[in-house]
Amino acid sequence: MTVAAAGALAAQTAMQHSDSLPGLNPSDWIGPKQKPITGIASVIDGDTIEIHGQRIRFNGIDAPESKQYCDDAKGFEYPCGRRSAAALDTFLAASRPVKCTFVTWDRYHRFVGDCRRADGASVAGWMVEHGQALDWPRYSNGAYAAQQAKAQAAKVGMWVGKFEAPWDWRASHADGAAPARQPLGIMSRKLVAQSGYSCEPRRTCKQISSCDEAQWYLQNCSWGGKLDRDGDGVACETLC
Repeated sequence: MTVAAAGALAAQTAMQHSDSLPGLNPSDWIGPKQKPITGIASVIDGDTIEIHGQRIRFNGIDAPESKQYCDDAKGFEYPCGRRSAAALDTFLAASRPVKCTFVTWDRYHRFVGDCRRADGASVAGWMVEHGQALDWPRYSNGAYAAQQAKAQAAKVGMWVGKFEAPWDWRASHADGAAPARQPLGIMSRKLVAQSGYSCEPRRTCKQISSCDEAQWYLQNCSWGGKLDRDGDGVACETLC
């Protein structure tokens, strides 16, 4: 075998090996045709995840920012951005891994894609249908308008009260324009240290002593939604 032939064979072998590791080869993320990325996702916020070190932005939807607050049914503020991220984390954990098909790159060099859980459920569709994100007509061409109408009629998620569209919130908060930098787990540990409460172990209303404590679990823990059975934004109503 000549030196040239040996070099060609080695290159071909290397290419075949890299193809067996989707999402791990940086060359897969360069050029007009990007390969899907599949793996266990870390949640950054309600519309952004990270797989194999690559940030992925969901195409066609917009979720409240990590620092954004909304008003619940009674007019009280709650951290809708953190609640959206927690809802996404719980949803993805139910059927792993997630697979994202490439659409484009955004200005933060995030892979913008259409993502689905292992069971085939659309991540963006679920987030909009459960009021944890909005259809973004500027990019979706109304692809999730039906899910949004359903969420609004049912008054779930953000639709339980009043909120500012994430794109409008970012326009009025210069420091909220850049994407979040830390995965959900890191954010949650910081919040736990500040509050004195903890998301571990999971609790039921019978194990909670105050309305403030119940609301903290609802707003900051992935399992907190189980404390709000009627979805009105108030946890353990017998305490509040």
